[in-house]
Amino acid sequence: MSKHPTHPSLEQIELSSIFEAVSDPIRRKILVRLAEVEEAMCSAFLEYAPKTNLSYHIAKLRDAGLTYTRIEGTKKNLSLRRADMEKRFPGLLEAILESCKLEERRSKRLSLPSRN
Repeated sequence: MSKHPTHPSLEQIELSSIFEAVSDPIRRKILVRLAEVEEAMCSAFLEYAPKTNLSYHIAKLRDAGLTYTRIEGTKKNLSLRRADMEKRFPGLLEAILESCKLEERRSKRLSLPSRN
């Protein structure tokens, strides 16, 4: 029998937990990917980290109130808690996502070979 993960209530979502969660580049990548889809299986993020490490990152995002984990049989599905985040801290999630996307674009530009 699968253990159902706990999620913080709207009132339990704290700014400090959110900032701690988004301080890690792997978690920021997960958020950006989730912003592009309604829901994704946790295994969709294995390119970012090994399974045990990935579980830790997913738990950090869930505990911060940024994501919701839905269990379906043996699969765990992850989604953003957009509505809850918007109610608790209006505009914050979108600002975080835009910042993450900007960071990704800068990173890609810096890694491109220079033309002479």
